[in-house]
Amino acid sequence: MEKVFIIGIVASGKTTLAKRLSEKIKVPWYELDCIVHHQTAAGRYKRTAEEQMEVINNIDMNGSWIFEGTDRESYRCLLEMADTIIFLDTPLWKRKLRIFTRFLKQKIGIEPCHYKSDLKMLNRMYQWTRDFESKRESFEARLLPHKSKVIRLTDSRSLHFVT
Repeated sequence: MEKVFIIGIVASGKTTLAKRLSEKIKVPWYELDCIVHHQTAAGRYKRTAEEQMEVINNIDMNGSWIFEGTDRESYRCLLEMADTIIFLDTPLWKRKLRIFTRFLKQKIGIEPCHYKSDLKMLNRMYQWTRDFESKRESFEARLLPHKSKVIRLTDSRSLHFVT
């Protein structure tokens, strides 16, 4: 495993798995949200698809990596680039609970975030979850051509597949 793409919907455990896997196999990990939404001294802005690809290609040129994120058209090239794709298919009930728990932790200041944690964002996260479930079939179809390198996990703590 030298180039790993961890993909899943909001609150599936992508970041948790990326951190743990990075530690275990000694490969740097990158949050795709931070590549899409770049933080500068002037504030946070959304990079264009071309700018995102430039950042991804620069990281790729340096060797091994772990990228983690949701399914976005702007970086679906990672499905081709990765030698391993981990689809975190956490149960819906667990993701909904995690979204709310994360929101509460952010509101009381015990969990940092890169975005404005408010009711509008909470609603968006639930909407993204509904959208994913309604379009799951097309997402699964995008994974099919890569099935030989896809690992499906239902829990981010499942690292037993790494030797």
